[in-house]
Amino acid sequence: MKTNMRLRRVMIFVDETDKFHGKNLSTCIVEKAKQLGCGGATVMRGIIGFGSHKRVHTAALVDLSISLPEVILIIESPELVDSLLKELEQMLKEGLVVIDDVDAIKYSQS
Repeated sequence: MKTNMRLRRVMIFVDETDKFHGKNLSTCIVEKAKQLGCGGATVMRGIIGFGSHKRVHTAALVDLSISLPEVILIIESPELVDSLLKELEQMLKEGLVVIDDVDAIKYSQS
C-alpha cells in the first residue's frame, strides 16, 4: 500500500558531547520524540563539520577528543512537530533547528 502525505521535517544540529540533565542530548531528544508519539527519529553522526564556533571537528584519530557533529532527523505531522519544538526550547542551550514541509510517500504491506 502506498500513502502520500504532507509532513514536516525537523533537523536538529548539535554536538555529540551536548548534555541535557547529564544525559546525551541526542538520546534525550529521541526519547522525547518517542514519548510524544512520533513515528520515528534518527541520529546521524558527522565525520567532519563545523558550526557557529567555526572550529572544524573531524573523525580523524588526531581529533578524537573533539566533539563530532550530530543531526537528529524527525519527519512527522505539523501538530507533533509543534509539540516537539516546545520541548526543544527547554532542552537546547546551543544548536540549530531546521524545519521544512515535505511531501512523503509511505509504503506498507497492509
